[in-house]
Formats: sequence, C-alpha cells, structure tokens
Amino acid sequence: MLAAFQAMSAELGRRNVKGELCLLGGAAMVLAYAARLSTKDVDAIFEPTRVIREVARQVGEAQGFAANWLNDAAKGYASTRHQAIAGNLPQFPNLRLVMPTPEYLLAMKCMASRIGAVEGDADDVNDVIFLIRHLGLKSAQAVMEVVSAYYPASRVPVKAQYLVEGLFAEGKI
Repeated sequence: MLAAFQAMSAELGRRNVKGELCLLGGAAMVLAYAARLSTKDVDAIFEPTRVIREVARQVGEAQGFAANWLNDAAKGYASTRHQAIAGNLPQFPNLRLVMPTPEYLLAMKCMASRIGAVEGDADDVNDVIFLIRHLGLKSAQAVMEVVSAYYPASRVPVKAQYLVEGLFAEGKI
C-alpha cells in the first residue's frame, strides 16, 4: 500500500498535481493504528477525483492490484460532519493522506456494522472493538452517543445498536 501511494505521489508530481486521499476504512486501521496487518482494498474519498482515479488505475496495473484497489464506495458512509486529520499517517510530496477522527471512524464502522459470516467477508467487528477501546468508551450508550454525533438517529441502522450492545454484553470490550 505504501509503495502504491509513493508511486501515486510520483505520478501526480509528473502531472504537476497535488492530491489528497481521506482513508475511510481498513487502510486507516492498518496505517494509523496498526490495528491489523492488511486490508483488501483502500476505501477513500479523494481529490482531484478524476486524476486520482487515473493515477490509481495506472499504479494498480503496474503493481498487479485488482482494478478497484482504490475506490470511493464507502463515501456513502460519509457524514455531513466530516472531520479529517492527518494523524500519524505517512505523507508524500504530492499526495496528502488524511483519515476520519477516531470518533468519526468508529461512527462510520458502526454504521456499516458488517459481520463476516464466512472467511473473506467484510467484517467491522474487530475495528469497532479496537476503536471503542482506543477511545476508552465504557458503555454501549457512550458508543451510540458518538455515532449520533455524526449521523441522525433515523439513519442509524438497528444492527449498529445490536452490534454494540452485543459486544458489551459478551464482555468483548
């Protein structure tokens, strides 16, 4: 992933363009928190969109990545209260990396609430647990207050509440 970002920065430099990626999911968990070893793809919001897509496609082909290795599919989870920080993410001369604040990332992960049924399925559970611990939250109510700070209650899926309550009830937090 870092080699791909470096290659993207180099290509952006050749085009005299500065780019920004806001890492929304697993990439932030890997790079900013070392909460896990890998991610299948890089979910991000990026600017300038067209150029970043072209550069990502070019770099992905050169490195043998899947066509959608960098995608903006998770932008549907973006909040109107979008808050991004650089944190301790690596930076590149022509590519700035940012990520949601830890609270916002937790809220996004809760909104998705993916529970992998089989190996290889997307799963947010371990990321949610990590972020709850990282933020020192002590109850399901405290977690849901974080979620409601970013999303209206009418938009929060019931599965998010069940996931968070279950984690506390099962002693996983």
